[in-house]
Amino acid sequence: MELFDFSKFLFSAAVFIPLERLIPRNKHQRLLRPLLQLDLAHVLFTGLVIRVASIAFVITGVSIGAKLTPSAWIDSVSSLPLIVQLLAIIVVVDLGFYLVHRLFHEIPALWRIHAIHHSIEDMDWLAGHRVHPVDQIFTRTMTYTPVFMLGFSDTAIYISFLIYHWQSLFIHSNVNIDLGPFRWLAASPEFHHWHHANEKEALDKNFAGQLPFIDVLFGTSFMPLNRRPKRYGTDTPTPTTYLAQMIEPLRPAKTPHPDHITQGP
Repeated sequence: MELFDFSKFLFSAAVFIPLERLIPRNKHQRLLRPLLQLDLAHVLFTGLVIRVASIAFVITGVSIGAKLTPSAWIDSVSSLPLIVQLLAIIVVVDLGFYLVHRLFHEIPALWRIHAIHHSIEDMDWLAGHRVHPVDQIFTRTMTYTPVFMLGFSDTAIYISFLIYHWQSLFIHSNVNIDLGPFRWLAASPEFHHWHHANEKEALDKNFAGQLPFIDVLFGTSFMPLNRRPKRYGTDTPTPTTYLAQMIEPLRPAKTPHPDHITQGP
């Protein structure tokens, strides 16, 4: 296994950097923005940890799924048309993602880990990599375990991984794409940027990663027309160096859990 997939990174950069220059949501954001070096460190090192953990998880998940799920059920599900499997996986995964993501906001010990991701103040495709590995490993384990247990084919699961990865880059990116009537069907920068907004109205909103209508169903949606967040980030103190971001959230909290967003006047 390569320590770093340089070709994949270059391809992502070749896609998103031109888009962010041609159709930016924030026209004043610079390419060489603050904390760019921090997010590059996350790409290199956090990405490696997550890749290794994901491979181990997939191997374990396939093994456990094969042992605990009746073979007749696996054969039945895996024989469904690929598009049906794929759509089902996306729904199952994003329901799990919604629930786990919400827990990371509501449980103080988990929020301290997740706050690293919410420390992003300049939204773009690269900043989306800023995440604690414990956050991603726990989230992927909890969201994809049901998929393995339900017996979906390896091909459908792999394609869903690819969609998950590219949509994650897209929803964090500084790209101005209006999905119009489909804005509540598929997650976009418009939807997810509100989740990162440091504004009272957006507090604990838009937890879904791919399907915004899940937030509508649970009453946690917020995507007003003709408005954009004025600022991003969190009021929870977070380190700005890579090693500190890896270590500090795992230490016992010294003070009570603070509000992680500005509460207004």
